[in-house]
Amino acid sequence: MGYKVVVAGATGNVGREMLNILAERQFPVDELVPLASRRSLGTEVSFGDQTLKTKDIDGFDFTGYDIALFAIGSDATKKYAPIAAKQGCIVIDNSSLYRYDPDVPLVVPEVNPEAVDGYAKKNIIANPNCSTAQMVVALKPLHDRAKIKRVVVSTYQSVSGSGKAAIDELWDQTKGMYVPGQEVEPKVYPKQIAFNVIPHIDVFLDDGSTKEEWKMVAETKKIVDPAIKLTATCVRVPVFVGHSEAINIEFEEFLDEDEARDILREAPGIMVVDKREDGGYVTPVECVGDFATFISRIRQDSTIENGLNLWCVSDNLRKGAALNAVQIAETLGNRVLKKG
Repeated sequence: MGYKVVVAGATGNVGREMLNILAERQFPVDELVPLASRRSLGTEVSFGDQTLKTKDIDGFDFTGYDIALFAIGSDATKKYAPIAAKQGCIVIDNSSLYRYDPDVPLVVPEVNPEAVDGYAKKNIIANPNCSTAQMVVALKPLHDRAKIKRVVVSTYQSVSGSGKAAIDELWDQTKGMYVPGQEVEPKVYPKQIAFNVIPHIDVFLDDGSTKEEWKMVAETKKIVDPAIKLTATCVRVPVFVGHSEAINIEFEEFLDEDEARDILREAPGIMVVDKREDGGYVTPVECVGDFATFISRIRQDSTIENGLNLWCVSDNLRKGAALNAVQIAETLGNRVLKKG
């Protein structure tokens, strides 16, 4: 016996990826219902070899369904997630709405799988921010060995993190650079994204950081260890899919780069590609469509006593969103629901 599953936001980038990954990982589904807003009602989506028509999320009865994967943004989630949860369906939410709620577990299955046990307080589990998810997969095994004091991270985040309109904007602006009269003014972003980088993701806060940077700090503390100090600079780059991060880590005790490399090779969800030669590292183009978080450029930081640098790349639509949500569903099934 398998699960009755709902995917809310099934016509969006992340929702479609959730459907792909549920099929690829052969999640034990007895019934799957794709939901969308009324304007997308009846749109066809693919699930394995099936073609399914979306149903209207407004008024949908979640009673009898086991798990709902939500990819509909915070405003819609605020309306529909409590309804699903009250009707007995466990919500795995990809928005930021519940991530910082103390009664809602924030889960990366390779890092804190035991946290799913706390779902019952609200019948909701939160999926972390895309840039946080791939980073903590790398931090956790190193933290277990040498205890992390401080992290300095700079991100290079693809436009797919902003949705389809941002992908179109990068594409159209790039074409417009070469075709006179087809120039495209910024709409999704405050400045041109083609052939440019923008050190601004989400809104600015009073202290000068952006909310994306604040998310990385707060979520790392909640998922890994509240004692970790972290500072982030988050940057949007003209890449379609795949987030990259340059991570500097300071430990309580010395950790040799070779031992760190061995630890990461054995860690779940990680693929180490670290050759000190031309092309001996992974870039965003190469990670698209892959389940793994790739780690390269592992090396000692000689400017501090116990420091390491590394380069971290992952498909943000997968590990940063859809894959992590499906992995949460798998963890929930194995630890709690025990079907399939």
